[in-house]
Amino acid sequence: MTAGTEPSIRWPAITKDIGSFRIRPNLVDYDAACAAFTWDEGRRALSGLPGGRGLNIAYEAVDRHAAGSGAGREALRFVRADGSTHSLSYAELAEQTNRFAGVLRSLGVGRGERVFSLTGRGPDLYIAVLGTFKNASVFCPLFSAFGPEPVRQRLTLGSGRALVTTRALYRKKIAQLRGQLPDLRHVLLIDADGDPEPGTLDLAALMREAPPDGDIAATQPEDMALLHFTSGTTGTPKGAIHVHDAVTAHHATGTFALDLHPDDVYWCTADPGWVTGTSYGVIAPLSHGVTAIVDEEEMDADRWYRILAEQGVTVWYTAPTALRMLMKAGADHAAGHDLSALRFVASVGEPLNPEVVVWGQEAFGQPVHDNWWQTETGGIMISNYAATEIRPGSMGRPLPGVEAALVVRDADGKPVIRDGEAVLVTAPDTMGELALRPGWPSMFRGYLHEEERYRRCFAGGWYLTGDLAKRDADGYYWFVGRGDDVIKSSGHLIGPFEVESSLMEHPAVAEAGVIGVPDPVAGEVVKAFVELRSGWEPSGELALDIIGFARKRLGPAVAPRLLDFTTALPKTRSGKILRRLLKARELGLPEGDTSTIETPPPNATPPDAAGTGLEPK
Repeated sequence: MTAGTEPSIRWPAITKDIGSFRIRPNLVDYDAACAAFTWDEGRRALSGLPGGRGLNIAYEAVDRHAAGSGAGREALRFVRADGSTHSLSYAELAEQTNRFAGVLRSLGVGRGERVFSLTGRGPDLYIAVLGTFKNASVFCPLFSAFGPEPVRQRLTLGSGRALVTTRALYRKKIAQLRGQLPDLRHVLLIDADGDPEPGTLDLAALMREAPPDGDIAATQPEDMALLHFTSGTTGTPKGAIHVHDAVTAHHATGTFALDLHPDDVYWCTADPGWVTGTSYGVIAPLSHGVTAIVDEEEMDADRWYRILAEQGVTVWYTAPTALRMLMKAGADHAAGHDLSALRFVASVGEPLNPEVVVWGQEAFGQPVHDNWWQTETGGIMISNYAATEIRPGSMGRPLPGVEAALVVRDADGKPVIRDGEAVLVTAPDTMGELALRPGWPSMFRGYLHEEERYRRCFAGGWYLTGDLAKRDADGYYWFVGRGDDVIKSSGHLIGPFEVESSLMEHPAVAEAGVIGVPDPVAGEVVKAFVELRSGWEPSGELALDIIGFARKRLGPAVAPRLLDFTTALPKTRSGKILRRLLKARELGLPEGDTSTIETPPPNATPPDAAGTGLEPK
């Protein structure tokens, strides 16, 4: 077989009966929607600042609803640790975000200056996001789990002028760094309780003094609004710049990909410390005027089922890792919870294994809809839609308004360019680099202070994503792996995601990560790291059984030849398995930027500590 054209193991498609939907989906005829939709039409779905003063995310997400019939509707409903809730209506959110913008003005934080957050998922965080937009400043969220060095690095790179945080996080991660952060003028404590730390300010006191109304600063669609840092393999985070026009894509993708309707109760489980939690935890749902659920606590299977049931969630957007954890706990955890309100489940963060798509039908009465995008794209680019056929394991098809293609790569992994145009893959089920035609509104406008790095992302008229994929004859895209994750073994190009998905079909396997390791004959061979479901114990016999299982499905050229057991695959806090980190640890290479890695549980063992290292003969 030709490298890169190996057939995939594909599950039966899941078809939809439009007549069975409780609410008519926003996108019923995919081809017609793609033919008719333009981004200018997407902009007409928004209001724009009154008086023709431009476009501002906060106005589209909050004030246009607060000024009309949606004023009293719940905008944000926060679920506390004990399960009780407290809410902000659109009118209350408009007032509170006005006050925060007033606080920034009173401190001299101006247009284009960066406001950072380092705090948990409470009301102050969401008020700060939207209030920053109203001031024409730029918002940059940080994970509250970051250590002092990642915080210092990002505040320095972003020239952070103001920081919203808590007393405990300030003491632990900021106080000792203040001397290294000359641009940081103001630290606003959300829990100062009238007694701020030295060198900080009491945000609550400032908010009480700030005016509850006031004009939103005039901002143009191309004005910078968000700065999202994404990890770099070299140890230097990249600051992706996004503009106010991104709200056009957030709103449109909320319509098409998430199927949001006015009366929805929507829950995005992502933390605003990463791009999904901002784009789809704040902007997209609020731009639609729906009620967005925010869980102030961390994930727990039973807690999540209770929230889905008790809060009447209708649309749920979560991560594959979370779904696999629920799957690992067993569908019986869902029993006893009334999930009848739930009508749409979607997944984001990394490719979704086909068995999880199908398992969703058992657990929630709904299949899980995968989609694909990146920090750099700012919004969903490829998706499985409410009313269209799902092909489990596929990312779906491009959004209306998005032009996607596969670019041919040469032997060195570089795009093939002829006469200034990228050469595109035309044959179905043939691998290429996933590329997007520039021009969608949420496309990043640069990497902060790294213009050359930004330019390298584009070639031959396309934005090059760095992801390898295939496209079937009907236009569905299938993720293969990051360009630097693909394994080259005996002339075959092996995508780790397909191998991982096959391993997860084994009844003992909860999660799997796959890398290539050097081999003197094959160049590389596939090695798997496997987390087991509860009730299974690591053993050499089980390792051989799992490898044999994969061989029957994938063939000996593609299946793992080596397997180690682990209790903690390295992942980002957004749920992505860090294959590069698995490989670095396996081969003793530098680990690069590890600041976004999820903290392993106390009982975690290194990837090879429980392994067998077995290779079948």
